[in-house]
Amino acid sequence: MVITLKWIYKVKLDELGGILKNKARLATRGYRREEGIDFEDSFAPVARLEALRIFLTYASHKNMVVYQMDVKTVFLHGNLREEFYVSQPDGFVDQDNPNHVYKIKKDLYGLKQVPHAWYDMLSSFLISQDFSKGSVDPTLFIRRNGNDLLLARPTEKHIHAVKRIYQYLRGTVNQGLWYPKDSSVALTTFADVDHAGCQDTRHSTSGCLQFLRERLISWSSKRQKSAAISSIEAEDITLSGCCAQILWMRSQLTKYGLGVNKILMYCDNKGVIALCCNNVQHSRSKHIDIRYHFIKEQVENGVIELYFV
Repeated sequence: MVITLKWIYKVKLDELGGILKNKARLATRGYRREEGIDFEDSFAPVARLEALRIFLTYASHKNMVVYQMDVKTVFLHGNLREEFYVSQPDGFVDQDNPNHVYKIKKDLYGLKQVPHAWYDMLSSFLISQDFSKGSVDPTLFIRRNGNDLLLARPTEKHIHAVKRIYQYLRGTVNQGLWYPKDSSVALTTFADVDHAGCQDTRHSTSGCLQFLRERLISWSSKRQKSAAISSIEAEDITLSGCCAQILWMRSQLTKYGLGVNKILMYCDNKGVIALCCNNVQHSRSKHIDIRYHFIKEQVENGVIELYFV
């Protein structure tokens, strides 16, 4: 299959609105190609914000220097697995051979598998440099024979509302997350829920906070997918989701060589604490779906300790 090319023109402006330079980018019409026929993989993993915060927390804990790097024209460096041909671009057509086509050797803007190809290239290079890829987070690479850490996020940033972002940054310039350096690392999580808070569906809203000591790493506020009959059921659903998140954070810390014995979890419902800590079934809790009893197993295994707050 021969893919046609297209020139994309853009005028780059400076901070005063003056013309800085004119840019021309050659891109393929990749939207005409079908996955599974013209190419196989197009997915590239992206680092989660929680993973970035854990990385910064660990760096501050170990008093490390963090470097941030950017690869220019990142989507032009990857190697393609498939064989592709493109037509001659406008303005550069060979007059002696106008019907000839070019064979692509490197990635080109517009191809759907470009992010995946760049990630494969970066991953192969880091592994060749004695880095090991995380089993839980494929964007985390660690080399244990030194203090070198690299967190890769192979994605292109798109800013559509620059003016609104600048206004937000200007209004919150004095606000941010504080990651101090201390001698210990402990996981703590808080969970809360408003039972049947939604006036339309009567679904509850779960709220969770996860801390590394006093450092806030992750937070969420989500409406539950099902209506809970009792506040115990709503709290049990919240604790299960909160527990899954905190266990993922523990697995991340394990890759850094940090062990966490017990995770402290706080909630404001004594009924759900009794339900999770006692291996009994009550008449008002028999209807609770078994998949939400995941938290009970973690309490029985000594991974989680529940406290009333």
